[in-house]
Amino acid sequence: MGLLRIMMPPKLQLLAVVAFAVAMLFLENQIQKLEESRSKLERAIARHEVREIEQRHTMDGPRQDVALDEEDDMVIIYNRVPKTASTSFTNIAYDLCAKNKYHVLHINTTKNNPVMSLQDQVRFVKNITSWKEMKPGFYHGHISYLDFAKFGVKKKPIYINVIRDPIERLVSYYYFLRFGDDYRPGLRRRKQGDKKTFDECVAEGGSDCAAEKLWLQIPFFCGHSSECWNVGSRWAMDQAKYNLINEYFLVGVTEELEDFIMLLEAALPRFFRGATELYRTGKKSHLRKTTEKKLPTKQTIAKLQQSDIWKMENEFYEFALEQFQFIRAHAVREKDGDLYILAQNFFYEKIYPKSN
Repeated sequence: MGLLRIMMPPKLQLLAVVAFAVAMLFLENQIQKLEESRSKLERAIARHEVREIEQRHTMDGPRQDVALDEEDDMVIIYNRVPKTASTSFTNIAYDLCAKNKYHVLHINTTKNNPVMSLQDQVRFVKNITSWKEMKPGFYHGHISYLDFAKFGVKKKPIYINVIRDPIERLVSYYYFLRFGDDYRPGLRRRKQGDKKTFDECVAEGGSDCAAEKLWLQIPFFCGHSSECWNVGSRWAMDQAKYNLINEYFLVGVTEELEDFIMLLEAALPRFFRGATELYRTGKKSHLRKTTEKKLPTKQTIAKLQQSDIWKMENEFYEFALEQFQFIRAHAVREKDGDLYILAQNFFYEKIYPKSN
């Protein structure tokens, strides 16, 4: 190839380069059109599925004026942080929904944008609260926390989430963009073809592994305020901590996912009955692993840990881990190396006035 390039006249070389560039642009344009067509098809299929469900409920009889009981009126939102075992956990909900009789809905935002426009926030809140055909419902998607109270909602949904060690999450995401996972191995990823390791990326100061990329779990819990997405904002971290304590029913950690599932099954059996056993068997669709992932060296980790952004994200992670372990310590007991959910540990007495 090198000899042919030397023998070609300069004008032909230039024409060859231009022709190659045009061909690449054409291919990229075709790929983009295919992705847009796939997105439209997915939305059309989703709308069709929704219509089918609504028609089925209509045939069963109108529900608009029928008050749902407390459990059937329940809505859970899992605003999943990318690469925290979110797909693994969500697929458990899919595996159980028919058996436990609830609906699972994926919130698919354009280009996975975690921040909704104000008008979409209004639409989303209205859907969640008034869409009786989808109750009880489990909604999941890569969206940041949204405060339903500011929209005048009387009964707010139940928020749950899972977070992960920030460096481990970033490493997993880095390789996921290049090699995908064993869940959909044939799907082309955005950085496919880039063979550079995470260590090499950090050593060269690459943008895909920069410390700024660690800033994700804090804004997901902080919410839709502009300051939440200001990288390194102390206010954002404080708000994220406040929301985790006051607005989330339970937040687990990837490293202790089974315990998170066990607690959910004990506290919310309407949705998660059978989830612990399903997770332990390892035979269902929830098993998912990023392929070709190489663990970073101690030097790489130490370099990232010098960043103030890592220190803040790690502080938030440690805060969440402490809260989770505190909740777990008061909900389970250990016997022979296994954890068991505690039975009800309170009762009522001295009830007055006495009945005749």
